[in-house]
Formats: sequence, structure tokens, C-alpha cells
Amino acid sequence: MIETHRDGEGRVYLKGWTEPELFSVVLREADEAGMDFQGFKVRDEDTLTQLSRDLRAWGVDVQEIPAGDLDHCGRRMQFSTPTGHRFELYATKTYTGPWGISEVEPEAWPRGLRGIRVQRFDHCQIHGRDIEAMRDLLSEVLGFYVTEHVIDDTGKNLAIFMSLAMKAHDVALILDDRHGTFHHAAFYVETWENLLRAGDLISMTGTSLDTAPTRHGITRGQTTYFFDPSGNRNEVFAGGSTHYPDQRPYVWHDRNIGKAIFYHHQKLSEKFMTALT
Repeated sequence: MIETHRDGEGRVYLKGWTEPELFSVVLREADEAGMDFQGFKVRDEDTLTQLSRDLRAWGVDVQEIPAGDLDHCGRRMQFSTPTGHRFELYATKTYTGPWGISEVEPEAWPRGLRGIRVQRFDHCQIHGRDIEAMRDLLSEVLGFYVTEHVIDDTGKNLAIFMSLAMKAHDVALILDDRHGTFHHAAFYVETWENLLRAGDLISMTGTSLDTAPTRHGITRGQTTYFFDPSGNRNEVFAGGSTHYPDQRPYVWHDRNIGKAIFYHHQKLSEKFMTALT
């Protein structure tokens, strides 16, 4: 990713090269790994105010964080979710345009990119106890819809994948007694070749590899996972299915969970299932 800013508290702001705003990820120093919050942009300030009312009407405690708490970002509405995580909504952030290319007759890609050449932040996977209440909150208040889910023999949801547009997913919800935990953040690249290059760089730099380049069954995306120096798991993600808001969700059964997660190997490693922050 591209470092775009550092603030007075030492936080580092980063973005993928196609992203039009100044940042999509903020890193801060902490005593342990994890995710403070995940944020979503809404249409405008009026929408932000209305969604804050809608969340309170749903019974959610909403805290307004004033503009400037994060540099280059307007006011934010922060709330706790049924899975034990913090989400935020915001409407304004400093616009910079994509990095390294003009907005007039842009070239295919910018010169000077380094590393994996991330295009954008893609999604997060989070774990908690009440994923169905989380699904209802995201769908009925914020406009998400379910693209895929994993069920057991009784029809109980074990995992729910949700999108805001036509992406395979913006958030993955996994049923887990380890409430309020974080599995990974995913970053998008365009092609399988880009993903293989990411795998090469992970090996060349001695980075802690979790899963070598392969394919998911769920989302049909191509993937590789690694751990950053703080201990958080990250994913490089390419491709993925197109999903339409009026399309029925794909269904997976837990007896085939290995194929659902790792389509080629068709089995899960213990580390993939147990390492959370």
C-alpha cells in the first residue's frame, strides 16, 4: 500500500493505488494485535444523520466522533455490533483521486508501485456469537445483503457473507464463541498473476505465510494469507464472483467446509481456524 500521511499521534495512513480518498487503512501502535473498528462511507451528511437515528431506533448505542479525530476525515458515527465489534459510518474524507495516474485519459497503471501493488481494501472477516442478529442489523438498517452462507444439518447459520454492492462480500461473519475477534483483512489485486507475485514476495521477504496461493469455493476468489509483523492475518484477494442484490444467496453445507474455504485442498489447517486477534 501507499503511505499518504502520518498524524500527531503517530498513526500511519495508507491506501491502495486505485482508491480515490486519502486513506482506507489506519495503523496505530498497540500492545496487542487486532482491529479497532471497520468503517463504511455513506452517501452524504444527511444520510449519516438519518442512519444514526435508524441505528438508535434499532436499539444500538451510537457515539458521534467529531471531525478531525482522524486527520482528513469528517465526523463519524461509531456503534457496537451484536458480534462484539465496533463499526463506524462517515460521509466525508479528503479526496485525492487514484495514486500515480491522471483523472484525464489515465494510463493503465501507475509507475513507481512497490510490493504487492494493492489496488484497494476489500473486506474483513470477523467472528462472534450472534451472527444472525448482526446480519439483521446490517441488512435492515444499513442496506447490506447476503451473498453466501454456510449452514449445518439443522439449517443453522455458521457463516454469513454480506455485500453492499456487486462484490462477492464486504464483510464475512463467522459463528464463534470467541466473541468480538478478528480473522483477517483482505486487500484486492486484479489477476491470478498478481496474486502469484504476492505469494512470491511473501516468500522472498521471509514473511509468515499462512496459506499459499489457491482458490476459495465461497466467493470463487483467488487467495493467499499471511501474518504481518504485528500478528494480524492479512489476505491478498483476486477475482471473486459478481453478485446481484436480487440474487438468491449461494448455500454451502458445513460437511463440505474444506472445499468451501480452500477449493483445491478441500481441507482446513488448524492454524487457519484457531489463529484470531
